[in-house]
Amino acid sequence: MTSFEKPKQRPQGKFYGFHHVEFLCSNAKQAADWMCLRMGFERVAYKGLETGSRETCSHVVRQGRIVFVYTSPLLPAVSQETKFIEKHGDAARDVAFVVDDCNLIWKKATQRGAKSVHEPKEYKDKHGSVIMASLQTYGNCIHTLIQYKDYNGPFLPNYVAIDPKKDPLNSNLPKVGLEITDHVVGNQPDGKMIEVADWYEKTLDFHRFWTVDDKQVHTEYSALRSIVMTDYDRVVKMPLNEPAEGKKKSQIQEYVEYHGGAGVQHIALRTRDIITAVKSLTARGVRFLTIPKEYYVDLKERLSNCPVNVEEDLKIIEELNILVDFDDKGYLLQIFTEPVEDRPTLFYEVIQRHDHDGFGAGNFKALFTSIEKEQAARGNLTDNSKQSAYGKSKL
Repeated sequence: MTSFEKPKQRPQGKFYGFHHVEFLCSNAKQAADWMCLRMGFERVAYKGLETGSRETCSHVVRQGRIVFVYTSPLLPAVSQETKFIEKHGDAARDVAFVVDDCNLIWKKATQRGAKSVHEPKEYKDKHGSVIMASLQTYGNCIHTLIQYKDYNGPFLPNYVAIDPKKDPLNSNLPKVGLEITDHVVGNQPDGKMIEVADWYEKTLDFHRFWTVDDKQVHTEYSALRSIVMTDYDRVVKMPLNEPAEGKKKSQIQEYVEYHGGAGVQHIALRTRDIITAVKSLTARGVRFLTIPKEYYVDLKERLSNCPVNVEEDLKIIEELNILVDFDDKGYLLQIFTEPVEDRPTLFYEVIQRHDHDGFGAGNFKALFTSIEKEQAARGNLTDNSKQSAYGKSKL
């Protein structure tokens, strides 16, 4: 693992964090319901036919400061939304950021070669106004830049508020306690990761924060390379993965093939109490990857030689299949769901940080071993010698 220092000079334009992630879905209402039922989110806003939106409908759910939007096309006519869903299935299309100056960041990015999807425009309703613009990033994903002026509505202009108290599940199911989007991971085809990292550096003034290569992250069968890109203040973190050569098809290659190219692989959701969160999610029916018992034997031995004291009960951590990564200053706890769709693509991470800003490099081997078991069950832990349109393996 290699860490990098931030640039000495602050660039123009400031990022305040993730605003929301939007998913394009064939049935947004049911997708939003799944997040509420299983993951403990609440409905907070809506736009659709009833609000004057004639071509798409969107359901907004929130937990803490985490906001997800589920959008569906309403008409059978061919559109950008239907083309996206036809290729990728239900998937993340927009990773949106809150910024201080939308016009400046958009102009700077487009002058440096970024493709504009929507030029800066002010949107208003009775709750105030925002300025928004969108840029094309990897695959068919976009980044929307959102600058608040005087807006204080439920989500964004032209959405109506939904009272979460009207959903009886909210009072009958255990609270989860997810608070903030920690990072959003994008998988790339083999050989494309550096190109995408350079795009973030050139157009948005992001910098490399953390990186690992296939010599550090590998199992007997598969490997990956990863770079984490971040803004100057390190509030937006965008890890980028690509598959590396191995005996079998890696989980990154599996994603790229089933997604149809580059896209958002998983979203990490931060909590201050991962044990309660995992117990509540399990009670709601969320299924997590299981970790080999040998991992915890090795973990206890490694911790015995480390100055960091893990406050949580290691017995409970093992029972819940939570992973622990640490250095001399702190530690993190993390766990990963199984894929949440029929395609083996999108999943979620729950993470708790204790003075540790890494991404669990010490856990990658155990995680890969667990994922490879799931791949084998799907019939996808196959020989990596054939070619496909999206890399080195073929379905």
